[in-house]
Amino acid sequence: MTYKVKLDVFEGPLDLLLYLIKKEEADIFDIPIAKITEQYLQYIEYMKLLDLNIAGEFIVMAATLMHIKSRLLLPPDEQPPLEEEEEDPRAELVRRLIEYKKFKEAAGELSEMERRRSLVFPRSVDEAQYIDKSEGPYFEASIFDLINAFSTILKSVSREAFLEVVKDEYTVEEKVHEIFHLLVEQPVMNFTDLFKKCKNRLELIATFLALLELIRLKEVSVRQRQMFSEIEVVRNADKISPKLRAIAGGGQGPSQSEGEATQSGI
Repeated sequence: MTYKVKLDVFEGPLDLLLYLIKKEEADIFDIPIAKITEQYLQYIEYMKLLDLNIAGEFIVMAATLMHIKSRLLLPPDEQPPLEEEEEDPRAELVRRLIEYKKFKEAAGELSEMERRRSLVFPRSVDEAQYIDKSEGPYFEASIFDLINAFSTILKSVSREAFLEVVKDEYTVEEKVHEIFHLLVEQPVMNFTDLFKKCKNRLELIATFLALLELIRLKEVSVRQRQMFSEIEVVRNADKISPKLRAIAGGGQGPSQSEGEATQSGI
């Protein structure tokens, strides 16, 4: 599969660590390093499987986690000698996470203030992607939420389907059009519903990358009512581009060269 979806803003390794810590409901001051390291490496493998360009920082963090894990596994008599009182090998990582978390929360508060201000003097109806007055508040799902949900779908596919040799007949461009058609008929869909008719891993991956491309183009948004809950895919009716609008009438969508973007997350 040669088509690559590159997103404009990709969350970094500290975002992934914070996500995994929340997912495990772990204490940030007492990180279960073995479990978190295993899950972190799994996410790296999923990113490679999806052919997402992984920044060097992710690899460096993976090496850091494995180093910390190896130090914690050493018996006391084999620990390297330290002149000063020994510090928990996780301490520096915890300090970085707490500092980053503070900045991230501050940025989130500023973003929320901007959103509330925009409701006082509305410039558009984009706020619908954040608030549904009839159903209550939502918030945007992250790239890691999407990868987590996609990994569950991959695990549900039989091993035979993974080993089956299939002609690469699924393209991201085709799946972009297919998803858009579905959302024209049903503007809000559950994430898992997009994959129900997929027959093998190649089709699953093409569908997932097509969804990332539509998110990059701001044709759809992804939202959750609470963390780790079901993800909903919502068509942004006010942002349908002329090229994608033509799809509904049988026209051609964006070409592959136009669809290629720049790397990263949501």
